[in-house]
Order: sequence, then structure tokens, then C-alpha cells
Amino acid sequence: MRTLRLVTSLAVAGLLAGAVAVAATPASAATAVFSVTNNWGSGYQGQVTVTNNTTAQITSWRVEFDLPSGSSVSQSWNAQQATSGSRYTFTNLSWNGTLAAGASTSFGFLVAGSGTPANCTVNGTSCTGGPPPTPTPTTPTPTPTNPPPASGTPVEWYGQLRVCGTAMCDRNGARVQLRGISSMWLNWETAPYAENLSALTWMRDNWNLQVIRAAMGVEPAGAYLSDPVKARTQVETIINNAVTAGVYVIVDWHAHEAQHNQAEAVAFFGDLARRYGNLPNVIWEPWNEPLQVSWTGVIKPYHQAVVSAIRAADPDNIVVLGTPTWSQDVDAAAASPVAGTNLMYTLHFYSCTHGASLRAKGDTAIRAGLALFVTEWGASNADGGLDGRACLPEAQAWVDWMKANGISWTAWKLDVGTDTTNLLSPGAPVTGGWNNYLHGHAPFVVANMR
Repeated sequence: MRTLRLVTSLAVAGLLAGAVAVAATPASAATAVFSVTNNWGSGYQGQVTVTNNTTAQITSWRVEFDLPSGSSVSQSWNAQQATSGSRYTFTNLSWNGTLAAGASTSFGFLVAGSGTPANCTVNGTSCTGGPPPTPTPTTPTPTPTNPPPASGTPVEWYGQLRVCGTAMCDRNGARVQLRGISSMWLNWETAPYAENLSALTWMRDNWNLQVIRAAMGVEPAGAYLSDPVKARTQVETIINNAVTAGVYVIVDWHAHEAQHNQAEAVAFFGDLARRYGNLPNVIWEPWNEPLQVSWTGVIKPYHQAVVSAIRAADPDNIVVLGTPTWSQDVDAAAASPVAGTNLMYTLHFYSCTHGASLRAKGDTAIRAGLALFVTEWGASNADGGLDGRACLPEAQAWVDWMKANGISWTAWKLDVGTDTTNLLSPGAPVTGGWNNYLHGHAPFVVANMR
């Protein structure tokens, strides 16, 4: 029986991103490499890469290990997980069990707590592992973003943001990748989570949130067009809270057919730009998700009008422009961009629906010189996850792509409900303290914010 070697002892201080090599094994053995791809002190994101280094094909694998008391696997992907007490078993899925000679596959998991795998067995055979050698990078390291200092707020770290080439830069010209969350449509949120200062401060301190998006519904009943006073109050509360908490805030005209209400958008953004455009915190998003309408004939003229109104009072804050087909066709915008400075373009994805072909559109836009900002995404179907399914490996591919390209993001959405993209479970208090109320894709989102 072939054996798989898995690192079973790893000092907590060594929980750093990157592969951890395994001691050499006989030529007849396959190997497994354990790595920590994300670590936030109270937990980490782990990965095991199984490699068949034999000369013959293998058709299945099973990795088992214990976690010490106080640590547990909260989510996993690319393997079938079974749990019995502190014992965790991961078996291959239908598509990744067969490995040709020299081939590899990986599965991942999130651990709550700092405990590392112990008492490993693979295919029923005991694993032994010594201290790992110095990690050796196996893939090129992407151009790093500007790392945050140990103290202070995001706005204190970065100051006035600007577009530099195809990226976002801070006041000193260093590249920045903001990470945060979006509110629910403010007119439909179950409780005022996004408007609570204590919650925002808690997310900043516990989730490393750097930006919050105020998704102000425009067209539906109860939204801006039918109750502008309420909607404006909600948005301005979030702006003022962001100023107090020292985080960035996206003011989002959350509409699908904004071209029919261009005059209202011009007035709204012109007024807010006059009153808040002097702040370094504010980012404007004049049209969340245009439908399948012409970029040059409909969307671009709308953006030109709203950007002109903003620039009359605010010459430098970033404006993020929605693109056709629910903000997916960034390649169409790249063929005829809006003239101006500090302009970025929106790309939205939901990982169960959108994959490499949509990232290719993003690559096309970047090659053409556009700067992108993913103001909305989910590890779900494009409907936000009505079926409750999460596609985490696919979401990780997107997160890696955004990191490699320095693309900032806000994940959908801060609310309670059964959808995959609702970050909170029932009973979550409005004031924060949500570590025991994470729902759906929230553990994955929070891990990648941290």
C-alpha cells in the first residue's frame, strides 16, 4: 500500500503563507505537503497537496488527522470531509482521486484555533513527519501591495488614494489593495448593520476591514426614488461612521437601469461631492450593475454626466464605473474608456457561475490600461446563493487573481438570511461581535480580509 507523508508537527510561530516541504520519502511513496495559506492568529486557512511521485497511476487517496482541543475545521473544499470527535477524514472526490505519475491535487480547509494536524494516517497507514525545512517558494511572488503598519486606521495608513496605471496607490505612490464588504441593498436590509458605528469599528479591528460599500437601492419600492430622505440619511450615516472609524467608504448608486434617472444621479452625486468630496475616505460608484445595454450608446454617456458633476466639486477622489451585463463586460469599456483621472471600472463575479472566461475579460481590460475594482462578489451562484451552495475553490482562484493584479474588493453582503452571500446568521447583534455568527461564505471572506 502506498503511503502519503503529511507534516504532523508545526510550531504555531511558523504558520506562515507558503508551502511547507516534507522530508524525502522512498521512491515508491506518494507525498502530501501541508501549507498555511492564510493565518489570522485565532485561526488559519490550510491546504494539503497530494502528489503521486511513483511511476504508476493511483486511483484514490484518504488523509486523516487529529486537531487538538480548541481547534476545529469549520469548512473544507476539494475533498469529502467526515468528522468524528477531533478526528478529521478527507477523501478524494470523483474528479481528483486518480493521479497519474507525477501529478498533484490539493484540498483546503479553514481551522478555527491555532492547533495543527497530528496523528496523521493516509490510506490507513501511520504518517511520520519531522520538523519541516525552510519553505521554498514554488510559484512567482506577485508584486506586493503596501502592507499596513502595526497600528492606526486604514485612512491613516494610506491617506488620499489615486489611480496609478492599472492599480490603486496611496498618498506615497505605493500600491494598495483594499478589502472589505458591501452592505445589503439598504432599503432591504433586515437590520441596520451597515449604519452601526460599533459594528464598523469591530469589523475594522477584528476582520481587518478597510472599506465598506453603502449599497443604496435606487429603483425598487422603498429605495431612493420613492424615499430619498431615508436613503440619503442611511448613506450619510455610513459616510460619517467611516470617517470616525478611519476606513474607506464606497457610495454606491445601486441600480440596474440608472440611465432612466440620470438627472437624479447627477443631483445626488453633485450634492454629496460638494459636502464630502474633501475627505480622503470617499469613493464614488455611480452605477452598480448596468444591464445588457450599449457601453458607448448608454452607459458611457451616463458616466460622463455623473463624473462631470462629481469633478465640479471633487477633483481627486476615485470614481468606479459600472460596465455592461451586470458589470462583467469590462473589455467593452476598455475599447472606449471614459476620459478623466482617478477612474476605475467595476467587475463583479459569483464564483459558482463565473470563472476563467470572465477573468480573461478582466485581463483584457488590464492590458488595455484600465484599473479595476471588484465592488461586489460572492462564492455562490450569480443569484447570491439562493441554493446555499458555496464554490470556494473557484472563489480562491478569483481571490488569487485579484491579489496578483492588486485589485481591491468588497464582498456581498452584510445581512442575515439563508443565501450563501449573507455574511451573518440569525441572532447576530447589530453592534458587531460576530465571530460566532458567520454564515455561508463568511468564513472564507473574513479569512481573506485578514
